[in-house]
Amino acid sequence: QVHLVESGGGLVQAGGSLRLSCAASGITFSIRTVTWHRQAPGKQRELVAVITSDGTTNYADSVKGRFTISRDNAKNTVTLQMNSLKPEDAAVYYCNVARSGSAYWGQGTQVTVSA
Repeated sequence: QVHLVESGGGLVQAGGSLRLSCAASGITFSIRTVTWHRQAPGKQRELVAVITSDGTTNYADSVKGRFTISRDNAKNTVTLQMNSLKPEDAAVYYCNVARSGSAYWGQGTQVTVSA
């Protein structure tokens, strides 16, 4: 059974940083594409960052240059380092991975950014 757990969210002032982590059980991140998404109140969930099995990364334009996605194969975790946070980055952040046509999501971690 696949289980994803996000952590690291919290309240931060604009300009600050947070480091989100997604820990997995039942699935190996290193051979999958793992993504981070976010959903703000009243808005659709949006893709924030991607890391593929070969380590290629990609980012939404809104976070490019500020967020960094990385993977720790030994710990089977994917991290999202978020710097220079803006109020518009506030959302619930989710990690996601797919396998055999099924998509798996964690419960999310709340990020709040005060102006």
